Amino acid sequence: MAGEVGIECSRKTANGFLSVRRTLHFLLLLYLFFASIDLMSAAFRLAGQGFAEHLINTVSDPLAGLILGFVATAIIQSSSTTTTIVVGLVASGTLSIELAVPVLMGANIGTTTTNTLVSLGHVARPLEFERAFSASTVHDFFNLLAAVTLLPIEILFHPIQRMAVFLQATFAGLGGMNIASPLKSVVGPLTRAVAGQLPYAAPLALIALVALFFSLQRMMTVMKGAVLSRLERLFDRVFFRNDAASFTLGMVATASVQSSSATTSLIVPLAGTGVLSLRQIFPYTLGANIGTTVTAILASLSTGVPAAVTVAFAHLSFNILGIAIYYPLKVLPLWIARRAGRIAARSRRNAVTVVAIYCALVFLPLLYILLS
Repeated sequence: MAGEVGIECSRKTANGFLSVRRTLHFLLLLYLFFASIDLMSAAFRLAGQGFAEHLINTVSDPLAGLILGFVATAIIQSSSTTTTIVVGLVASGTLSIELAVPVLMGANIGTTTTNTLVSLGHVARPLEFERAFSASTVHDFFNLLAAVTLLPIEILFHPIQRMAVFLQATFAGLGGMNIASPLKSVVGPLTRAVAGQLPYAAPLALIALVALFFSLQRMMTVMKGAVLSRLERLFDRVFFRNDAASFTLGMVATASVQSSSATTSLIVPLAGTGVLSLRQIFPYTLGANIGTTVTAILASLSTGVPAAVTVAFAHLSFNILGIAIYYPLKVLPLWIARRAGRIAARSRRNAVTVVAIYCALVFLPLLYILLS
């Protein structure tokens, strides 16, 4: 009897050490995943932040503003950076509020490119790729539908600008605040160290992509089996138990780490492995859209310029109105995303074609701008 008890205790101890080792391994891979996204953003900013600012500075009409906001954000992979640039241009009087609002709409669309890159990590497994690609593009389709719907309404009636002016008046006199991003604090030292050794965009982007796909592949291996089943129960019963919980998680997480690319990219592999459904992810991405406006609002409050504060609140107003329209009509962006996932996953050729079209949506407007 004593021997059996000893064997059972030894088995439990071994299982406990194995669980701890798997957890530490997963956390290390998660750190590498976030660091790769931050490094990729650093590479894109190094390559194009000045160019993006120049693009935004050339906005001449609302449609051009929408396209330039999309292209600029796709280049630097940070809607927060684009919005902060817009806030600065409006504060200096270089850009009007009327033209700034369409730029913010475009920025919402452009920030989702990282999600699609993450979904490519599942391309070798058709079912996983279908789910991952749908999860990565549902954010795009919501932002695109919201922009296409609200841009003509804004040009004619200015509801976003009116709402932003009201919010600016409500918060008038409130001083600026700076909130440090815990994600930046954790992964920032590694990003700065690598960028310091290789201060060029191309090698930084290459290293970031290799780290991204390596960490993603290893995370999927670790998550499968017992870990995956535990995560599924945790997400179903706690974090994504209903739309309100999913929305709140997306908003709080994105506002805290100040990176919608990081928070929305993280759920793509969870969708690919079947831990989360597209229906659960959708309200999370809506919350991320609200959370990503916090950085620009804080930046605008620190300027003390009413017009700049109005622009920052315009970003928030656009997202609120978009949610008010397309959350009740969520069947449309969900259907489009599912359809896109099925088409992309049918064959390798389809996957390459869909990704090529996706890339063309970024580079063709950029080429048009450069040639015009």
